[in-house]
Amino acid sequence: MIKIPQFVKNLRPYKAGKPIDELAREKNLVKIVKLASNENPLGPSPKAVEAIEKALKNLNRYTDPLSHDLVLAIANKYNIQPNHIICGHGADALLSYIVNAFTTQSDEIVTSEGTFIGIYVSIRKYGRKLVTVPLKDYAFDLEAIYNAITDKTVMIYLANPNNPTGTMFNRDEFEMFMAKVPNHIMVILDEAYTTYADDNPQYPNGIRYDYDNMVVTRTLSKAYGLGGLRVGFAVGPDEVIESLYKIKLPFEPNLLAQHGAIAALDDDEFLIKTKELNRKSLTLIIQGLDKIGIKQVPTYANFILTLMPSEQFAKEFTEECMNRGLILRHVNTFGIPNGVRINSGTIEETEFALDIIGKVYNTLCDKYNEKVKL
Repeated sequence: MIKIPQFVKNLRPYKAGKPIDELAREKNLVKIVKLASNENPLGPSPKAVEAIEKALKNLNRYTDPLSHDLVLAIANKYNIQPNHIICGHGADALLSYIVNAFTTQSDEIVTSEGTFIGIYVSIRKYGRKLVTVPLKDYAFDLEAIYNAITDKTVMIYLANPNNPTGTMFNRDEFEMFMAKVPNHIMVILDEAYTTYADDNPQYPNGIRYDYDNMVVTRTLSKAYGLGGLRVGFAVGPDEVIESLYKIKLPFEPNLLAQHGAIAALDDDEFLIKTKELNRKSLTLIIQGLDKIGIKQVPTYANFILTLMPSEQFAKEFTEECMNRGLILRHVNTFGIPNGVRINSGTIEETEFALDIIGKVYNTLCDKYNEKVKL
């Protein structure tokens, strides 16, 4: 009989937000709004769609394993040396490669409770030891993370802004932290939501730094609307990038993802519209949640973390919203049992969501006879 390692048996697969088609089949609903996966409500970049359509005739060809043209597009856009860039099948894949390439089973990786669940999966699936410290006001506690470093620590994971809380550490906090971290410890800085935070003058844009022990990961799944293509990139020292090329699958991102990403990176007009809609939608959500009386965490991303009275309340709240055609994300698996994440949408989607949220929340408050204290 095949032996399955115990750490594999202990793994829990990543559970994504429920797809719209699946919910429609289950509940026989006509109108469904999904604000659970931090997707771009505008859809994909039009330039990306056009480029993908042109590339379809070449589907019989293997794609460039070095993503040469995409790497150059990223290098030109962000003024980075091409040998400091690697592209992959989404930021998730790159995080997995980084953990695999630069840690062994005796090593410890330090991060925070209540951050991106994908990094937990990447660490545990290789049998590495995960060390977590509590959030501080729903944000990364960089001092606590530094204090958790031991002689077994080889890697630290940070997300800025953090998913699912939307919080951000500023430039001074980040630079003081990096100045203290020993140079042999690799720091992963996950900037999946950088587009929504980089207008803030205190935001520490990771790719503008030149630390020998840091690698920055980014994705085109969020602001650029390419979640279905799975394309991301990492920026780091050339020796780190060289090592990652040795272990990554050779033909990723796929051909359509590479062409779509190159075009999306050139679509500044779409990005401006995306950020403007995000601001408008989040403003409506914040005002609506305040009126309903739902506690929330200040955000620098394209989503808001709401805080329910209990884990059971959050679970029922999410389920009842879903029964009415609104898909939200209960983030208990991220480490915040009473949290429900809501991402920005179109104005129509946002208004639809707030109507359902208000009705469901008030119904459950009557049931449990309790309100969140603001």
